[in-house]
Amino acid sequence: MEEQVYVDGTFYPRSEAKVSVFDHGLLYGDGIFEGIRVYYGKVFLEKEHIDRLYDGAKAIHLQIPITKEEMAAALKKTIEVNKTTDGYIRLLVTRGVGNLGLNPYQCPKASVIIICSTIKLYSPELYEKGMFIVSVCTPACNPESKNPRIKSLNYLTNIMAKIEAHNAGCEEAVMLNTNGFVAECTGDNIFIIKNGMLKTPPSTAGILEGCTRNLVMKLAKEDGITVEEANMHRYDLYTADECFLTGTAAEIMPVTQIDARVIGTGAQGNLTIRLRELFRSFIKKYST
Repeated sequence: MEEQVYVDGTFYPRSEAKVSVFDHGLLYGDGIFEGIRVYYGKVFLEKEHIDRLYDGAKAIHLQIPITKEEMAAALKKTIEVNKTTDGYIRLLVTRGVGNLGLNPYQCPKASVIIICSTIKLYSPELYEKGMFIVSVCTPACNPESKNPRIKSLNYLTNIMAKIEAHNAGCEEAVMLNTNGFVAECTGDNIFIIKNGMLKTPPSTAGILEGCTRNLVMKLAKEDGITVEEANMHRYDLYTADECFLTGTAAEIMPVTQIDARVIGTGAQGNLTIRLRELFRSFIKKYST
């Protein structure tokens, strides 16, 4: 069956789902989105994703035309229509149709789009042997211009960093902020483990506070692991005992080499494995 896409309250087959060329989401990247996982037929971390979506909308003065409760119902209906048990949702809110000018007030109504499909970022082998990543020249967004806590449709900075990673023969890149501190990867948050302590950049470093990131920190604390949000340099990455990435699609991905420096033993570490086990257990409890 062809995937059914929700567009402003109506479902369309994937081949027929369309937006106007005058939608400011297309013209200017004016809008927000969420990437959400479906496990066992249930939206994972639904409240966290919906809350972040509405917070982002408020930050850019975008009026979402339906309530949070209606949004949750639309997500559920989209899953049911597509008969999805395990999959990926891309939820978008665009500024809507306007004219060719920048003025967002020329767009009378925002548009809500929900795509329910599958996503496979990385091969299964990478989860066993770990990923090689590089640091890149493209800096993370300056929070004073476009705050990265807003999951904006405009992802050009991340795309430029992804191009650098690809040109270096890697699938992922870590970006630094304008102060030279580690921020985040192009689509994931980054963690290191040093002397048994879990460390990750704080929100003030210019990162998107990932829902998976926050969950992993919570699970680690509950398991007795010390967690610290702290500014880090590349030196801290290079000298870490373990390193891993977190993201909705990636879940928990071990990193075993950064800028040609082998991390720890060169294999995924015990705490990374432990946190993945805790994460998978949480998914089952949450979704069943």
